[in-house]
Amino acid sequence: MRNLLNTLQWAEEKGVALPHFNIAGYEQFKAIAETARDMKLPVLVGVSEGERGYLGTKQVRDLLSSYNEEHGDKEHDGGFWLFLNADHTHDPALAKEAAAAGFDEVLFDGGKLPLDEDIKQTGEVVKTLKNINPALVMEGEMGYIGSDSEIWDKIPEGAALSPDALTKPEDAARFVSETGVDMLAPAVGNVHGMFRGGHDPRLDIQRIKAIKDAVKIPLVLHGGSGTVDEDFAAAIDAGITIVHISTEIRVAWRKGVEYGLEEKPDEVAPYKIMPAAIEGMKAVIEARMKLFYKQ
Repeated sequence: MRNLLNTLQWAEEKGVALPHFNIAGYEQFKAIAETARDMKLPVLVGVSEGERGYLGTKQVRDLLSSYNEEHGDKEHDGGFWLFLNADHTHDPALAKEAAAAGFDEVLFDGGKLPLDEDIKQTGEVVKTLKNINPALVMEGEMGYIGSDSEIWDKIPEGAALSPDALTKPEDAARFVSETGVDMLAPAVGNVHGMFRGGHDPRLDIQRIKAIKDAVKIPLVLHGGSGTVDEDFAAAIDAGITIVHISTEIRVAWRKGVEYGLEEKPDEVAPYKIMPAAIEGMKAVIEARMKLFYKQ
């Protein structure tokens, strides 16, 4: 059976990044799964606390498992497979629920907490969840980069974008050592959501490299939507192993739904309205996968 840690090692050896796409409905899942299957490449599917509450924790696990059973490449670390992440989990009880349900990864997000408290809470969750499943990949987050996949008119209040607020390599090294996480999501100029009418702030590439040198574990870039392609490429070369994209897919979904309703104003069958949304999302997903996989 496929293993996320092995696939992460494969990605680091190849110098590429695994794409991570969030879902909050079946159409998003369908667009992600079919695009990755056609490209014969692995992806991470993320569901936050709110998304799991909407979809059902066990139900979304069953959906991915059945798709992998039918279409997955069970032998090659770089072949098609859907890995499931319990994204941005703040409640330890919900983190435990995801681990027990068989998720491949859990992100315990204490990024808004002071460093000492973030280390304390993350370390406790890592220990608890590793007892449930030693093969579970645990991710921790340092620094607050906003909390919602939305369209912004201004920087979210409290987001860590000033140089002094970004993750420091020495703090990252301490965090990894004391928590036992397998992956780290630092604040390096990234922000959740997208800015209306323009690109997001630029990433601090040198800081990414310094953090990678300090921690020597896979780094995760959250808030990828709206980032310029040049920064993505440089960030991957500097040590990013996973890139999260959510808002861009949500925007494509909404535009597609609006187009489908406009084209068929009297239609009431969802499967006849949604194809435009699915195709729009597929275009975004394919472009991001080609960039992250350097194709």
